[in-house]
Amino acid sequence: MMHMTFYWGKKVTLLFDSWRTDSWTSYGLSLLAVLIVSVFYQYMEDRRIRFKALSVFNPSQPSVESPLLAGGVKRSSARFASALLFGVNSGIGYMLMLAVMSFNGGVFIAIVVGLTIGYLFFRTGDDGELAVVDNPCACA
Repeated sequence: MMHMTFYWGKKVTLLFDSWRTDSWTSYGLSLLAVLIVSVFYQYMEDRRIRFKALSVFNPSQPSVESPLLAGGVKRSSARFASALLFGVNSGIGYMLMLAVMSFNGGVFIAIVVGLTIGYLFFRTGDDGELAVVDNPCACA
């Protein structure tokens, strides 16, 4: 039976019919797994943002005379890698959202705590607030 309101208990089905918990041990291990995936989500988001910042930052700006030659293969491979990271992170995020939709209170708390821990470790700090600005006009 699928719950439509939050409930507390050790019996939960997460993401697949084969991922069912019916003991406190399997429930605790499932909560730990969901928490680790939530922390990993924040780690991947940090990597994606930092990679985007590195791919946009180009210390050897091309001269003004050759604006059409800027980028080339290096720029397209960086964009592809950034898009790939975005896709992987989106998939993880949607899987976490579907896990929350099990409406189990423990799963919800494990995901929120995991996201908070991941944000604390990977997305805060001295250089945690990166601003990525794409400036198509490098004339200044």
